[in-house]
Amino acid sequence: MKKVIVPFICIVLLVLTYIYINPITDTLVAFISNEPQIVIKDKNNYTKDIDYLFVQRDEDFVPYSYQDLLNIYYTVINSGWDEFTFYCPSEYSNCIEDVSNISGDELILTHLNNYVHPFNSFTNINTKINTNGEITLTIYHLYNEDEITEIKNKVDEIITQIITDDMDDYDKLKTIHDYIINNTKYDVQRNEGNESQYESNTAYGPLFQGYATCNGYTDLMAIFLTELGFNNYKIATTPEDLGNDDATGHIWNALYYEAEWLHIDLTWDDPVPDPSINQNTEYLFHTYFLVNTEEMHAADDGETVLTEHNFNPLFYLEFN
Repeated sequence: MKKVIVPFICIVLLVLTYIYINPITDTLVAFISNEPQIVIKDKNNYTKDIDYLFVQRDEDFVPYSYQDLLNIYYTVINSGWDEFTFYCPSEYSNCIEDVSNISGDELILTHLNNYVHPFNSFTNINTKINTNGEITLTIYHLYNEDEITEIKNKVDEIITQIITDDMDDYDKLKTIHDYIINNTKYDVQRNEGNESQYESNTAYGPLFQGYATCNGYTDLMAIFLTELGFNNYKIATTPEDLGNDDATGHIWNALYYEAEWLHIDLTWDDPVPDPSINQNTEYLFHTYFLVNTEEMHAADDGETVLTEHNFNPLFYLEFN
């Protein structure tokens, strides 16, 4: 009987060793080398598989430079994660200082946010920095799951209704541009700093309530652009960019169309009517529809001079 039991036990031990050898080995290596393991979760459905000139996707999450840190932030936001922990290696002596600078720079974070799908964008990022080099990012997203489902379903419904197979890319873009403007009014109340009954600062406002600020126009257009297969991101100007602390900044869409990067600004193609003339007047322009930077700035120098499009090209290198 013993001759049967002993070989059986050996076989069981061998099987268990085979099953658990990798986790055990990884744990031992991490303990001996003092190298912590990074847990990488699955990315969500709105992750962009795209690199840009300003930020690129990161694969190993081990930073050795300031650019590597920007790439990690971008990758974490772009992946739709709520939380992520990485570590500063000993070789990167300024790592903690650089993380601190990035986490406290709203300008940098704002521009990073513009490169991801709106559904993965954030309202706030909390960066926890431990002295041992452990960095934990906690992301608070702008859209919740119910809003995403509702917006996604409505966008798909609209595309089915107004986009036809015989349309070329120009016709598709113009149709979406015109649809949003024809069904949306600018939310003057929110823009003036007052409380608004509309969710006009997100895609929900123009899509379901008919009101938007520049953020709402831009998010909704970005969602349509992605659904239609166009590589795109958002461009923002901030008070720092405009050199005016009283300025509110601005945001609009950029997309890759016919081998070049172009601008679309629905906000300024849907101007607020002059109440002294006729409050019911509605406008639909194509002044800022598929224009390059030179054409956009030329339009800004028209009858009403605009400075809102004076974006910092260091953050949007495709337009250099």
